[in-house]
Amino acid sequence: MSVQSEDQGNRIVTTPDGRRLEFRLTGPPGGLPVVFHHGAPGAAVPFGPLERAAADRGLRVLTVSRPGYGTSDPLPEQKAPGTVADATADILSVLDELGAADFLALGWSSGAPRALACAALLPDRCRASASLAGYAPPRVEELDPVAGMDEDSSAEFTAAREGRQTLETYLEERVEVLRAAASAPGGEVVDLLRAMLPPVDQTVMTGDFAAYVLDAAGHSLRQGVVGWRDDALAVVAPWGFDVGRIVVPTRIWHGREDRTVPVAHGEWLAAHVPGAGAHLLESEGHLSIVARLDRVLDDLVDAAG
Repeated sequence: MSVQSEDQGNRIVTTPDGRRLEFRLTGPPGGLPVVFHHGAPGAAVPFGPLERAAADRGLRVLTVSRPGYGTSDPLPEQKAPGTVADATADILSVLDELGAADFLALGWSSGAPRALACAALLPDRCRASASLAGYAPPRVEELDPVAGMDEDSSAEFTAAREGRQTLETYLEERVEVLRAAASAPGGEVVDLLRAMLPPVDQTVMTGDFAAYVLDAAGHSLRQGVVGWRDDALAVVAPWGFDVGRIVVPTRIWHGREDRTVPVAHGEWLAAHVPGAGAHLLESEGHLSIVARLDRVLDDLVDAAG
C-alpha cells in the first residue's frame, strides 16, 4: 500500500523562552504524528525508510532538531545542558504550532530517553512510546552502563560522565578525524564509519540509511559540537522523571548484538517500565534494528490502540 505523502521541509517555531527550534514534518495531511527523537549527533533531515513506512500507515513523521543541532538555538548558558525531560516542552511547542493534540513517540539511541520522557510526562497526549536501542537511566545499581560497549562508545560515555570540558574535547577530536577522512584523496566517510561497526551493522550502512546517517551528522554539526555535547551530558545526568511511573503503553526494542548501547540497557528498561512490551532481538545491532521500522511502527500503532 502506498499513501500520498506531503513533505513540508524544515520549518522554525519559536519557543516560549524565545529560542528558535527547527523541525521537519512529512506524511499524509491529517495523519497522527509520530514524533521521532533522533540519535546523537542528529537533526531533522530526510529519513526515507522511516518516512515511507509511516506514510504507508497513514502516519506523519515529526522530527525536531534538539537545542544546538542543525539550526535550533542552543540552550542559554545558564540552562545548559538541560535535562532529558526538557525535550517534552520543545515537542509541545511544535505540536501546538501544528494544532496536533495526540501523538506517538519513537526514539532511537540517545533519542530513546526523550521518547520515554514523553510517555512519562505527557500521558494525556502521548498515546504510545517506543525505545529503539535506547539507554537506561544513569547510575542505576543493577547496571554497568559501559559493559559490552565498543571502544568509541565507551570513551564518549565515560567522557560525558567526567564533565563538560572533557566531553567537548573528546567530541571535537572525533569530528576532526571524520573531517580528515572526508577531505583525504579518495576518502570515504562511510567506509570509515563502516569499519568501526560490528558485522551485523556494517550490512545496513548503505543506500538510504547511510545517506541519512551522513546527512544527520553533517547538519547536526553546523554549530559545532554544542548540541552533541549537551545531548550526551543530559543522558548521563538525572533525567528529570521516573521511568517507573510511565503509564502510557511502551515498547522496548533492542538488539543483542548492539555494541553502541548494549542490550543490558534494553533489558533493564523492559524490567522497569511498567507493562512494557519487550522485543530483544538475537541477531540485531544498533543500526540494523532500524531495518525493523515496519514492525516497530505496527507495534507502536497496536500499542496505541
